[in-house]
Amino acid sequence: MDAESLLLSLELASGSGQGLSPDRRASLLTSLMLVKRDYRYDRVLFWGRILGLVADYYIAQGLSEDQLAPRKTLYSLNCMEWSLLPPATDEMMVQTSVVKGRFTGDPSHEYEHTELQKVNDGEKVFEEEVVVQIKEETRLVSIIDQIDKAVSVIPRGALFKTPFGPVHVNRTFEGLSLSQAKKLSSYFHFREPVELKNKTLLEKADLDPSLDFLDSLEHDIPKVEP
Repeated sequence: MDAESLLLSLELASGSGQGLSPDRRASLLTSLMLVKRDYRYDRVLFWGRILGLVADYYIAQGLSEDQLAPRKTLYSLNCMEWSLLPPATDEMMVQTSVVKGRFTGDPSHEYEHTELQKVNDGEKVFEEEVVVQIKEETRLVSIIDQIDKAVSVIPRGALFKTPFGPVHVNRTFEGLSLSQAKKLSSYFHFREPVELKNKTLLEKADLDPSLDFLDSLEHDIPKVEP
């Protein structure tokens, strides 16, 4: 949700049964405008809310002029004070994959995980139980990144790529037609392309390089968790 049209977007999303109180909406609208000004972002998006046991995380993302450049992610517990999160790393993904269950709502909370590590003692090798501590803030970074890569989606035509490389918002885009909106090929993953790079020149022949520069949802295969 773009911060500049936040109230309308929240109204449309409230049909799912999840919404924000009038106080939260007002605080969010004001604080996101300040985030945009203070951090000098081109756009600020309200990413959503992650529910916790004692408090909820409100997530926002700042975009630079190049819309496909790495996004900056921030979180707030009260919709007024925002903290910048570090970028996700592969090490974070592996570390937090063992944590299950709901978030607590306390970013300083530490989960404990016991794992076996091999220890060398001269010529002998034996396994020792080691308690690994994982901060909830690290888990938050990891979860947001996973959700972004899996389901952050934009309609075809909402962004365009210039001949020089940067990606900008298409100010002339007015939405998809009814027939186009029914096709998965009209939607793209809002992240760096992965599958597109593996396509042959023949497969790319019918693509418009200014619009079709991201991975389409058309050939996505949903992953089923065991």
